[in-house]
Amino acid sequence: MKQPPLILASSSETRKALLNRLGLQYRCISPDIDELPQGETHADELARRLAFDKAHIVARLYPEAVVIGSDQVAWREHTPDDFIGKPLTVEKAVQQLQANSGKTVYFSTGLSVQQHSTGFQHTLVEHYQVKFRTLNLAEIERYIELDQPLHCAGSFKCESLGISLFEKMTGNDQTTLMGLPMIQLCQILRQLDFQIP
Repeated sequence: MKQPPLILASSSETRKALLNRLGLQYRCISPDIDELPQGETHADELARRLAFDKAHIVARLYPEAVVIGSDQVAWREHTPDDFIGKPLTVEKAVQQLQANSGKTVYFSTGLSVQQHSTGFQHTLVEHYQVKFRTLNLAEIERYIELDQPLHCAGSFKCESLGISLFEKMTGNDQTTLMGLPMIQLCQILRQLDFQIP
């Protein structure tokens, strides 16, 4: 039986690198969505909606394809309604990392897999947490200059130098922290008869 086309609804290089691990043929189409909250009061709600919307927009255009959408929302301990977004500027990245210093930051990563022609839709949220060590300003500025994490929620890249900022990481699947929960994704794709491995 021929496998349907596979589409990653993202332009993220990190998500592409993660999906490449599976050795599957796929293409990337980045949906244009508004990532600002629309009344969500918890990071889980926002991550779920963004992942669903990304997959849904692309799946409507390519109904035969299996479309993967994912998005991540970060938040600090005791404040799941105070979302930490992408800093986009060095100044905001410094502020985010100063606020993260010595604290636990939680990550809600939404995953949605959809195929409109069959009515298949599976959307979930996975969790991961990171305890930051106490950071001084010189370390923060040096890290930002070297790793350029301006398009990463929380202002770090755990897959590279960002790991040096942490005291502890907790969760079932480190790829959840990287923005695409691969263990869950593999389970869903196997339901759709993709051979992994």
